[in-house]
Amino acid sequence: MAIVKLPENKLNQLIEVCKSFNNEPGELINVLHKAQEIFGYLPAEVQEVVAKELNTSVAHVYGVVSFYSFFTMTPKGEHPISICMGTACYVRGAEKVLDEFKHHLKIQVGETTADGKFSLACLRCVGACGLAPVVMVGEKVYGRVAPDGVKAILEEYSA
Repeated sequence: MAIVKLPENKLNQLIEVCKSFNNEPGELINVLHKAQEIFGYLPAEVQEVVAKELNTSVAHVYGVVSFYSFFTMTPKGEHPISICMGTACYVRGAEKVLDEFKHHLKIQVGETTADGKFSLACLRCVGACGLAPVVMVGEKVYGRVAPDGVKAILEEYSA
């Protein structure tokens, strides 16, 4: 596993976030949300800093990070793409949409393109079942996505 060198300015931001929550171990989830906003993901080095600042074990921090699906320990692309695989989306063809993204991006679920522009993930449900199948790019939701609509979505972010 590669060691991540944390940029000094972001490290200082993280320490300030911990202080803003009074370095309370009970604020771990809030601190982790802010940390992920700062770094884009939660590598072991960030978890170690959080554990030290909140005076809790690294194992506890890792347990929380690995339990909640919102948190990620791998870097996401500039434009993270999430395909809903909930029941409504799945039965309406989400798997074919996912296959089309894999084909165009030449990556698998959980991977990021070499240029760091896109990453690919699956979700269980985004709560927009009436729009199935649903794709999210960052915070933007695309509904009723067909495999032939994937290229147009990617072109929006490739300019």
